[in-house]
Amino acid sequence: MNSRALRMERNVLIIEKMEAQDLDEVLEIECSSSLSPWSKKMFVEEMENPLAHCFVIRMRERPGHSVIGFICFRTIGDESELLNICVHPQYRQTGIGRRLMEFYLGFCRKKRIKRFYLEVNASNESAVHLYQLFSYQSSGVRKKFYQGKFDALLMARKA
Repeated sequence: MNSRALRMERNVLIIEKMEAQDLDEVLEIECSSSLSPWSKKMFVEEMENPLAHCFVIRMRERPGHSVIGFICFRTIGDESELLNICVHPQYRQTGIGRRLMEFYLGFCRKKRIKRFYLEVNASNESAVHLYQLFSYQSSGVRKKFYQGKFDALLMARKA
């Protein structure tokens, strides 16, 4: 399936709660993408945290190795923090990140979340652009936050 078909066929994608059996695929995606990848233990702790929500996105036609992205976030009161979002390198620039963000904001809308926060590597232009598409605005910088070299851009949005 080409990327154009993936963009048009939203029913090809399914978002489900992350389960322990998803972690090998999730870790593979995480380690291929992040400067500071989460460990298996970190994902397990988030999955067990009552304030946290972790989901995977899959393609219906790909049995077995089907996780192509994931998202983890926390909600408390009327606030939410996006902790981790990642798309398999093969599926980037196909609308998967946008679909995960739409799911996240829809989930939060149902919980009446009013304020949203995240931090992102300031040099990750595609991620910053994605967040800006969803009305996130820069709210600060943590200098040399990632690996002591890269700045973290703090971003926020209101519902």
